[in-house]
Amino acid sequence: MTKKTTLLLLSFIAFISNVSLAQDNAIEQTFHESGKINVVVAVVMVIFIGIIFYLIKLEKKISKLEKNSDK
Repeated sequence: MTKKTTLLLLSFIAFISNVSLAQDNAIEQTFHESGKINVVVAVVMVIFIGIIFYLIKLEKKISKLEKNSDK
């Protein structure tokens, strides 16, 4: 793993831990009571994981282009 990827993953984990420690508000309480909070968290996680994979793929492509342009 590259340094950038490691930094991105650590910042993502820090963000998730901050969200879990946040105080309950009315909307969050409503989602939790109706059982929809799990769906919301799952959708957010899928979006973030998709963004992370896209950035990793993009970084590999950019590195390959930079390597080819140096020749």
